[in-house]
Amino acid sequence: MRILLMTIAYIAGSIPFGLVIARARGVDLRKTGSGNIGATNVLRSVGKGSAILTLIGDMGKGAAIVAIARAAGFNDTGVGLVGLCAVLGHDFSVFLSFKGGKGVATSLGVILVYSPVVGLATLGLWLLTAAIARYSSLSAIVSFLLLPVNYYLLSSSRDGIIRVVFGAVIAALILFKHRGNVSRLIDGTEGKIGGMSGKKAGGKACGKACRKDGEEVQ
Repeated sequence: MRILLMTIAYIAGSIPFGLVIARARGVDLRKTGSGNIGATNVLRSVGKGSAILTLIGDMGKGAAIVAIARAAGFNDTGVGLVGLCAVLGHDFSVFLSFKGGKGVATSLGVILVYSPVVGLATLGLWLLTAAIARYSSLSAIVSFLLLPVNYYLLSSSRDGIIRVVFGAVIAALILFKHRGNVSRLIDGTEGKIGGMSGKKAGGKACGKACRKDGEEVQ
């Protein structure tokens, strides 16, 4: 039963909501903006309404599969594995030749159901970092790298170790998927929320190079 639900979780996580929603509006998301399938690129390439739908879809698929695992009576380890499979599906989609998004929204959906208090803390850290720094990628990196710490501080001793390990794996995936963003943050070419990269902002038009520098976190 656990293996079956883990497989279903991976397939559900693989559904590229951003790509489907953008294509319904006549936009091939992989050929516009940063080329990423997440809500940030949908926002830039299609619009707010489509971005909100993408965010709901990406978070919802993670939250729903974890809720199903809970309802099925899985223990903490089993629920965590199911949630992790959903994130892996989004990051390495079977429908996109094992390419995908960066896992932030799907991971957050998983965490909000798996451990609501930690999920809210992670969301709060993302919002706080975004408000201060104005970088979505940095917000994701900071909030999720602190995920194992939050699990250590906020979990009971009974399930603490399992959840800390779960948090560490999710954090490692987030950091891996954002490795390009880290390089751009260091050299000052990362795009800010609602704008373009710091070094590009002074130019009138940067075309394809600017689009490549655009951050993408979903």
